[in-house]
Amino acid sequence: MTAPARYPVRTRILHWLTAVLVFSALFIGFVMVNSLGSYASLRSVHMTLGVSILVIVAVRAANRFTHRVPKLPGTVGWLEHKLVVGSELTMYALLLAQPLVGWAMVSASGRSVEIFGSLYLPRIAPFNADLYFMLRQTHSLFAYALVAVIAAHVSAVLLHTLTLRDGMLSRMAFALRKPRRRESSPASASRREPVADTPANSANPHPPASTDKQAALHKHTDAATDTGQQGRTSSNR
Repeated sequence: MTAPARYPVRTRILHWLTAVLVFSALFIGFVMVNSLGSYASLRSVHMTLGVSILVIVAVRAANRFTHRVPKLPGTVGWLEHKLVVGSELTMYALLLAQPLVGWAMVSASGRSVEIFGSLYLPRIAPFNADLYFMLRQTHSLFAYALVAVIAAHVSAVLLHTLTLRDGMLSRMAFALRKPRRRESSPASASRREPVADTPANSANPHPPASTDKQAALHKHTDAATDTGQQGRTSSNR
């Protein structure tokens, strides 16, 4: 099966950055409402994460709807394709609406949104107890809806990746590059061919110059000895 095309790098970075921020904001939000001693500090962190999500999701939505996305794997049918598009649009809507509802909720309580410990954003809703109660309920409802949409999204991706094995997760994942092996050319391979070892080569492939001199000296001595023996033989005759 052909591996599915990946999203561009910028889309993958925005996706995983959004995922980390959303999971952190949801976790802190659920802990915050059940914590009395650390409520103030957790609320500041929660609001900072919320505003960060609003900015990043706005950039991500602009990137998503101005660039073409890779095709889904062939295992995705017509009906499932419609569900994928619908769930994606729902997730974008929730990720944009949830921080705005939270911002308005804080404004309706008579306070300003505090981010990064010292930066205060302007109020976007009037001070009103009834409005604050309604926005608080909406903020909680959107949080549970966001959890449900994320759970459905993760379950569908895992189903395709682990069961159908169509590479759905790899479309948004970062691949680890394997080191490339250096291919040698035929010319270099021929130059590196091993030379067959002979007894002489294996014993002493490059005989020293002193051995040649000794061989020449022995040859000269043998020739002189033969000459002397021939001379004595002729004199006896």
